[in-house]
Amino acid sequence: MPSLFILAGALALEAVLGYPEALFRRVRHPVVWMGGLIARLERRLNREAGTNKARRLGGLLAQLLLLLAVVVPALLLQILLLRLLPFWLAVTLLALLAASLPAQRSLHDHVRAVARGLEGRGLEGGREAVSQIVGRDPAALDEAGVVRAAIESLAENFSDGVVAPAFWCGAAGLPGIAGYKAANTADSMIGHRTPRYADYGWAAARFDDLVNLPASRLSALWLILAALLTPGASARGALCAVRRDARRHRSPNAGWPEAAMAGALGLRLAGPRVYGGVRVEDHWMGDGRAEAGPPDLRRALGLYRRACAVQFAAVLALAALALAAG
Repeated sequence: MPSLFILAGALALEAVLGYPEALFRRVRHPVVWMGGLIARLERRLNREAGTNKARRLGGLLAQLLLLLAVVVPALLLQILLLRLLPFWLAVTLLALLAASLPAQRSLHDHVRAVARGLEGRGLEGGREAVSQIVGRDPAALDEAGVVRAAIESLAENFSDGVVAPAFWCGAAGLPGIAGYKAANTADSMIGHRTPRYADYGWAAARFDDLVNLPASRLSALWLILAALLTPGASARGALCAVRRDARRHRSPNAGWPEAAMAGALGLRLAGPRVYGGVRVEDHWMGDGRAEAGPPDLRRALGLYRRACAVQFAAVLALAALALAAG
């Protein structure tokens, strides 16, 4: 039961406050601390002269050490606060700590910056803003490509930046959300199919796929329900796109929220993309139009806000049921 109240408080605080810039300047962000540990482990354990098997084992050891370093202190702190302080005071403090880890507000602000860039400075403004949130070559994108890239990032990061942290916080409180963010950060840093990380990052990539699996499906559900509340969006279209296209995406998880977003907005997302000059083939999500503009990005942001609200309402309902049962 404490986990659901911690989650509700964390989501509300992050949506209203985000992560204050003054706090970031003073103590940085927990993800930055995690990233520093991941980098130190990589320097020690990812030896270029090692065999493929040795590098894979080194990556597995790094993943275990990272999770222990993050989850154990968070678990001990949660137990300590819940035992020593009045329940609601302990929950409030834990919610304050957990609020640094979801990305509802920052994701919205980064994607909105793309819309503002396109509206204020045209294609170059959009390319500059979208380069902050996607890995593909912005110079290869026209206006429709910039918009699609931003919407795809919004959909995918809704799953792994908002829903997945919420899921694991609801399941295990502060250690759950901290452990998830450590795993997700490791995947973003070393879970790449490059010569340096193909073996060393294997454990990080596979574990990230596993822990994101429930949230990817849940994020599609939240988007479908949000489409019911969004003027001009189609819940039926979102559901049909998920059923038809989600499993065809090259990622085992990204296809679910991307298909739901595409179907709800009547767009086509994903498809062939260019990363570092290399064309990556992928299936299209949705069967709508590929030509998209800034108004479509604004519509996507509206759908995203409602999906966050749907998730928050579900958390409150579960917390109320837990309180009534307990």
